[in-house]
Amino acid sequence: MATRLVTGAAAACLALSLPAHAETDAASSLSLVSAQQVPSDAPALKLPEGATLERLASLDSPRMLHLTDAGELLIGSRAERVYRAQLTPDGSLSAVKTLVELSGYPHSLVVRGDKLYVATTAALLVADYSPGEALTRDDFRELIALPGGGGHNSRTLSLGPDGGLYLALGIQGNCSNQYLAGSDQGYSFSERRGGVLRLEESGDAPHWQPWASGLRNPVGLAWQPGREGEPRLLATNNGPDHWGYEQPRELVVAAREGSFHGMPWYQWVDGRWQADDCITSDSPRERDEIAPPLAEPPARSAPMGIAVVPPEHPLAADMDVVVAVHGSWGTAPSGNAAGDPASRREPRLLGLKLATPDTEARLVPVLTGLQDSSSGQRWIRPLDVLFGPDGSLYFTSDSGAAGLYRLTFD
Repeated sequence: MATRLVTGAAAACLALSLPAHAETDAASSLSLVSAQQVPSDAPALKLPEGATLERLASLDSPRMLHLTDAGELLIGSRAERVYRAQLTPDGSLSAVKTLVELSGYPHSLVVRGDKLYVATTAALLVADYSPGEALTRDDFRELIALPGGGGHNSRTLSLGPDGGLYLALGIQGNCSNQYLAGSDQGYSFSERRGGVLRLEESGDAPHWQPWASGLRNPVGLAWQPGREGEPRLLATNNGPDHWGYEQPRELVVAAREGSFHGMPWYQWVDGRWQADDCITSDSPRERDEIAPPLAEPPARSAPMGIAVVPPEHPLAADMDVVVAVHGSWGTAPSGNAAGDPASRREPRLLGLKLATPDTEARLVPVLTGLQDSSSGQRWIRPLDVLFGPDGSLYFTSDSGAAGLYRLTFD
C-alpha cells in the first residue's frame, strides 16, 4: 500500500507534538484519516490512509503481547490473569479467554519449546505447555527469583534470536541508588535493577546475567535484524519526572551486552549526557562509556511496547519501529500531576525512524486522537504493540476502553 503524505496545515498541526530537532515537513508524516469500527463515544481518531481500527476484545488491564509459533496470542495483565486467543490465517482472532489466573502481576510472558514462562514482579514462573491446553495456578513453579519491590514493578520478557530469555526491569524511582550490574559494587540482590538481564541456563542452576544497565524504566523490548546479520535488542525507556515537563526526553536505545545507559546518574539532554545531582552516589561507569540513544520521544509521554516494522509492510518506508505511547500523568508546565489534564502528552501509536551514524531520528504519528483536547480524557492508552503474520498491528490498552485492538492496512 502506497502511503499518501500529510501536507499543508495538517502537517503543521502534527508537527506540534514532535521534538524540536525532528523533521516536520510533509515527507515525515503519514496521511491521517478518520477511523472506522471504534466505540461510538470516542473522539475522532486519525490513522494512516487505508487503515481500519477494530476493537477485538474488552479485557481487564491487559499488558504485554506474545505471539507463539502455533499462532496463539498470549497477553499478560495487571488483573492477575493471562489471556489467550488463537490467531487465524486471515488475521482475526478466536474469542479471547482467560488461560490462567496468577498472582504477583503477570506483566509479560513467552513460550519457548514446550514451556510457558511468565514474568511477575518478584519471580520468573514456568509451566509445561502445549498449544490449546488448559492451565491452573498449580501447574506453575518458580524458576528463579527477581529483584522485586515497589516503584516500577513491571518485568518484561523477550525471547532472543539465540533462544535465550531476556528480561527488562526498572529502578524504583527517579534517583534510586540501584544498579543492575552492581554485584561487585556492593549492591544487594534487591537493588540490582534498571536495565536488561539475560537468564544464564548453563550449569547446575539458572542465574541472571547483566546484559544492559543504567535504564530507569525499560518496558518495551524488540529484536531488530541487523544490516550485517547481527540482531540488536531495542528497548524503550521512561525518563525521570523531576526535571519538569520538557526534559529529559524519553529514549529508545540499543541494549547491547555490557552497554551502560547512564541513569540515574546522568540524563540525556540536548545531545549530551548531563549529571543528575539528585543522586549522591558515584556513577559505576564513566560518562564517556554511556551509549547514546537511537531516538527521543517527547518527555513525559511514557513509551511502552515496541515492535519492529516488517520489511515489506506499508509502514516500512516511513519508520523502523512502532511504539505504544501510554501518556504519563505529568502536566505542563511544571511536569507534576496537579495541572490541567488536557496538557498531558497524549497517548498514541508513534512510528520512529531510528538514528544512524549519518541521520537523526524521525518521529511519525501512526494513531492519534486518543485524548480529548479540552478535558484531557483518554479513551485508549496503548500499552504494547505486535505485528501479525498478515501485517495487522495488534495493540493493548490497559485503561480507558481497555482491551485488545487491531489496525489493518488496505
